[in-house]
Amino acid sequence: MDLHLEGRTAVVTGASKGIGLATVRRLTTEGVRVAAAARTAPPELVGIPGSTAVPVDLVTTDGPAELVHRAMAALGGIDILVNNLGGVRKGIAHDEGFASIGDTEWQRALELNLLSAVRVTRAALPSIVERRGVIINISSIGARFAHPPIEYGAAKAALNNVGKALAEELGPRGVRVVTVSPGPTRTRNWEAPDGMAADLAREAGLDLEQFLAGLPERMGITTGRLAEPEETAALIAFLASPHAGNITGTDHRVDGGVLKTV
Repeated sequence: MDLHLEGRTAVVTGASKGIGLATVRRLTTEGVRVAAAARTAPPELVGIPGSTAVPVDLVTTDGPAELVHRAMAALGGIDILVNNLGGVRKGIAHDEGFASIGDTEWQRALELNLLSAVRVTRAALPSIVERRGVIINISSIGARFAHPPIEYGAAKAALNNVGKALAEELGPRGVRVVTVSPGPTRTRNWEAPDGMAADLAREAGLDLEQFLAGLPERMGITTGRLAEPEETAALIAFLASPHAGNITGTDHRVDGGVLKTV
């Protein structure tokens, strides 16, 4: 399917790995010029034709404005914004209690998973409105799934709310806002020896491969497997395209059926 994205421009945050990197690759394949933001610019990102790597720390008050300034200089305007930056802290445990999570952990989760997106969106909004563009916020099923770490789920739930409110505010100005909520996906969080899954595997007394092999059954993943980053990237590209021109204010889950509610 031709997504009719040739010649469009995009900013993708958290672009150095996982869903972000897959999204940069997918969008550039569709003919989109992309400003790819990450704290570091690994060779996998720098070498993508059609993309411009923008090393920037978005968990700062000045980083988002710097990103948008550099993206505007490189692209001339922003049609698509993919707020993908996010993540969980290390050292989480299934049995950790609410009272054990301090202000530092809460603030970090909010800065990384909510406020970075708020600030980038605010900085990019004049160009997105002018070009009647699309904002795609990458949330998580953690926003609807009572599961540690609690501060991560709370931050993502707030991001969902921001997306819905923005869709209502900006719709009359020709801007669409949608949310994509991945479930367990084969990214660094789940497969790296120092990632979230490795922490949970150690807690369960399993090696990482054993833990991941049993994860679909334990989590009730209907498809029996974790999602691939490219699957979520394909959905993001579709939602950014004119084919999705009347889709706004919605949350699209890529969770293999983990969430059973209607």
